[in-house]
Amino acid sequence: MILSQIKVLDHQEITPSYHRMVLESPAIARGAQPGQFLHIRISDRHEPFLRRPFSIHRVRREKEGQGEIEILYEVVGRGTEFLSKRQQGEYLDILGPLGNGFRIGSEGRRIEKGALLIGGGIGVAPLVFLCEELITNHQLPVTVLLGAKSQDNLLCEEDFRKLGALIKIATEDGSCGHHGLVTDLLPTVSPPSSPIYTCGPYPMLKAIARATQEYHLSCQVSLEAHMACGVGACLGCGLKTRQGYKYVCKDGPVFDACEVIWDD
Repeated sequence: MILSQIKVLDHQEITPSYHRMVLESPAIARGAQPGQFLHIRISDRHEPFLRRPFSIHRVRREKEGQGEIEILYEVVGRGTEFLSKRQQGEYLDILGPLGNGFRIGSEGRRIEKGALLIGGGIGVAPLVFLCEELITNHQLPVTVLLGAKSQDNLLCEEDFRKLGALIKIATEDGSCGHHGLVTDLLPTVSPPSSPIYTCGPYPMLKAIARATQEYHLSCQVSLEAHMACGVGACLGCGLKTRQGYKYVCKDGPVFDACEVIWDD
């Protein structure tokens, strides 16, 4: 875990309300794993905010001693609106990488049949990093199910295609792909025994968790929570699990779907 002032190398609005930011940090890039997050201070002297957690979207480690991290985020309130105004060359106060990310395989065993990634909305952000790890470093076939409200809200389709993943799309208004929810696409996926990695809105995660438990499939979910500290000190992001309360920032954000007690 590193706390430092990190330079903004690039910052662009990729679609209305969605931004991609590239940060320079060889140390964080070197240690980051898919599913981990950064805790970013985005306040100023006029309007203080708590730090905000942002999934690590991509990592670049092309040369020794160099490294970049990308985050992908949606402007949804005053905090992210403030962040959206940060410009190239400015510095941000960042703590990371934090949390426990996705586990590839279990008990040291290699995944043989590939993997299924399911992303809804901005939940696709950490899945690009994971997809790159699965395809590039583990030579595994990957299928990606992408869900969004409409084609205008669909994120990262081209990123997954460039990596070589098979993509299926669902939009709630039918403007692209299947007309409906991304969970509708689950029965169309083969092989059904592939481990599942997913991130997105809570109702989507709950539906996927129930479906995978019914068919006894391995499923890891990346959860969102309001975080003050990001390291388990404030106990503000408690989560009910079958092993008692755990904390999204310290014990997660990735959990086995069967471990979480999903609220009805």
